[in-house]
Amino acid sequence: MRSYILRLPLLGAMGLLCGCIYVGDWDSSAFREDFHSTHPLDAGGRISVESFNGSIEVVGWEQNSVEINGTKHASFRRTLEDIKVDVDSTPAAIRIHASRPDGLHNAGVRFSIRVPRKAVLELISSSNGRIDVDGVEGNARLHTSNGGIRVQRLKGNLEAETSNGSIETQELTGNANLRTSNGAVRGDASGGSFEAVTSNGRIEVRLTDGATTWPVRLHSSNGHIELSLDSKELPEVRASTSNSSILLRLPASANARVRAYTSHSPVSSEFDELHADGERRRAHSEMEGTIGRGGPLLDLETSNGPIKIQKL
Repeated sequence: MRSYILRLPLLGAMGLLCGCIYVGDWDSSAFREDFHSTHPLDAGGRISVESFNGSIEVVGWEQNSVEINGTKHASFRRTLEDIKVDVDSTPAAIRIHASRPDGLHNAGVRFSIRVPRKAVLELISSSNGRIDVDGVEGNARLHTSNGGIRVQRLKGNLEAETSNGSIETQELTGNANLRTSNGAVRGDASGGSFEAVTSNGRIEVRLTDGATTWPVRLHSSNGHIELSLDSKELPEVRASTSNSSILLRLPASANARVRAYTSHSPVSSEFDELHADGERRRAHSEMEGTIGRGGPLLDLETSNGPIKIQKL
């Protein structure tokens, strides 16, 4: 079944001619139009949203339906009328598509969407706007540019990518693959693998009860890396950056192998049993050895920055 979201009348359009109203991350437009619709969707159903120049908010709720609220915005009335928001809806999948008007225009769409808690976010995509997801129990694939991504209380695998924006996860349960440029990555996750890549940004991650069969991969350039592993069993770790520092925090009872290397800066450890070449080494530019009984490899590498291994 194919349906179209009904346009609501413009409220006070004449009064907007002389001013601008903020309705999204990117909007500085004089005209706007709100829209609303509701569509049934089974638990476990798939949702995709493709939009432009605006934020997208997705929140899980206990209804087996998708509630779509949004605002179109543009500098000119005719441009506003040219923006189309189409919805293809079945009980198994809903696809929302906002089409961009021809030419270069100051225009875009902002979405606020409620979805069944166990929905699958097949693709949530925008540009020049942030994406927020909260309280969903399904896999999620998120993509934007020039905007941040924030994910809270997601139970499922996460794939998130942006540019010129940060990525943040809170109470994530599942595998994570996070990529950005010129932005920070901050993660709080459990129960899965974790990969984060950025440039010119920090990476700060806390992992609890990680899956020991899945690795942790963190890479930045010109950005500090801080990783806390709060788990009885540690995963394999590979963390690398340049022109910045690395801080790794481990449980006092940790068992692991360590290889840490930097240049023009020291490597230090709070674990007295960490040895290299049969001798305890602290504050050197390279360190290899074991903690406790040994175990998965913790491989840390940077240049022009110190490496510290501390106890939680």
